[in-house]
Amino acid sequence: MTAIGLVVVGLCCQEVGASLAVVLFPQVGPLGMVMLRLVFSALILGLIARPSWRGRTRAAWVGVIQLGLALAVMNGFFYLALERLPLGVTVTIEVLGPLTLSIIASRRASAWIWAGLALVGVLALGGGGFDRLDLLGVVFALGAAVTWALYILASAKVGAAFPKLDGLAFAMAVGAVVSLPFGIVDAGSALLRLDLVALGAAVALLSSTIPYALELIALRRLPAAAFAILMALAPATAALAGFLLLGQHLTALELVGIALVIVASVGAVRSAGRGVEDVAEPIG
Repeated sequence: MTAIGLVVVGLCCQEVGASLAVVLFPQVGPLGMVMLRLVFSALILGLIARPSWRGRTRAAWVGVIQLGLALAVMNGFFYLALERLPLGVTVTIEVLGPLTLSIIASRRASAWIWAGLALVGVLALGGGGFDRLDLLGVVFALGAAVTWALYILASAKVGAAFPKLDGLAFAMAVGAVVSLPFGIVDAGSALLRLDLVALGAAVALLSSTIPYALELIALRRLPAAAFAILMALAPATAALAGFLLLGQHLTALELVGIALVIVASVGAVRSAGRGVEDVAEPIG
């Protein structure tokens, strides 16, 4: 399979996983779903990476804790938003986080053109006034966008301090621990059902493990800028998955808004060039 094909398959897996999570919300709740995803992702990553505890500095562990907190909060906001908003709209708003970093990293006047285009896209998503969208859901999605940006900054530090997947494995474990009390309260007795727990493991595989593995392979064959441009297609794949798997219909204006944000993301990545390589790496 080509590198582009790997990225597309990874995106599809992520959105299928998100769709499955939405189906499980009535049984385990959004925060229960976050806990199941992070716990199983941590277990899988731990088995794959087998990270070493030795020889780490205090600064490295602080970075791991920051990344773990960002993972837990970002996924929490994302699923809370997903409970109230269509999948395509949620992902489009969330993408504003890395898009903002791309614009800041660019340091070019032309980057503000893409910022303006993204703003028009967001206004189109809300029909000009967000009257059709759940306002609390929009707030949660914006929270996911902010914490995605923080995740990117923290992951750069952890990536420099830890080899391979070691840092991410430790951070995922931190995120899993942080999510435990909230998830247990939200899911309650549903955690005693093996079928729901197994589906939670499937969400972890589809949303985290498989996409991350495919992206790592693709990054060996693609320039980081090309990879980042492909990742900008996430809102489109999310909208398609929401329509096909969840029956979520979007208005023509909302589809235009998604398209404008995608164009703005691609433009910002191209404008930023090498300064935005780290923005390409998703986890949500």
